[in-house]
Amino acid sequence: MSTKLTLTIDETVIRQAKSYAKLQESSLSSIIENYLKSLVKEKTTSKNEFSPIVKSLKSSFSAQPDFDYKKELKKKLSEKYL
Repeated sequence: MSTKLTLTIDETVIRQAKSYAKLQESSLSSIIENYLKSLVKEKTTSKNEFSPIVKSLKSSFSAQPDFDYKKELKKKLSEKYL
């Protein structure tokens, strides 16, 4: 069952979204509905599930047990930007 929903969105965004929908040969309503479905689906999936890309990378990296990710990130960012 479909129900009407009223949203308040910036006029420019609406114009751009309608153009996008037209290029996709879809309605703006269906695009928004599918987006909302994906948000709800993401919330209901387990936090331990990984995307296929992450799964493929998961075993390709190994670090020392005492590896401090935050310390290394801070060091590399300092080298790059300071």
